[in-house]
Amino acid sequence: MPRLVLASASPARLALLRAAGLDPSVQVSGVDESVVKTDDAAELCLTLARMKAQAVAADLPKEEGTLILGCDSVLAFDGEILGKPSGEDDAKARWRAMRGRAGVLHTGHHLIDQGSGQNAEAVGSTIVHFADVSDAEIEAYVATGEPLYVAGAFTIDGRGGFFVERIEGDHGNVVGLSLPLLRRLLMKFEVSVGQLWGKSTS
Repeated sequence: MPRLVLASASPARLALLRAAGLDPSVQVSGVDESVVKTDDAAELCLTLARMKAQAVAADLPKEEGTLILGCDSVLAFDGEILGKPSGEDDAKARWRAMRGRAGVLHTGHHLIDQGSGQNAEAVGSTIVHFADVSDAEIEAYVATGEPLYVAGAFTIDGRGGFFVERIEGDHGNVVGLSLPLLRRLLMKFEVSVGQLWGKSTS
């Protein structure tokens, strides 16, 4: 039976996979994200996802059936790439700029078949429309600490969900992992989600 390893420290990604019936093990890569320099948001998140998966793969034995998934998310807004904010002031400034407008949340996915060494990757992109929030709402949200630890300084599955008016694309991709995209990557290795649920799909 295939085994999935999540090369990410994100509790949101883990919760998303568990809610979808999977029970991955977690191994954090420890990749230094600052070493990647590019002005292309999709390229950045995909490169970081690849680096995370490859770092974890290097630490694990070459076992048949082990699949390693690396993911990384960034927000493209106003020609800038927004990862995690540097602090409270940065988070507040971002929200003052984003309110009432839209950005594109990109999540890179890189999947490695540890047995064969093969890999597959893709980027999911979702347009996020932000509410026209007040200064007081921004202050209250940043004070919770939530936006300080996530790409784009917001979550859609937590307190930040109040401030997302609508999206165009996959909701899970904004959380940090696109389930439909993951399914397509698994299919390239002839693995079905049913196998990861522990059931045959034949």
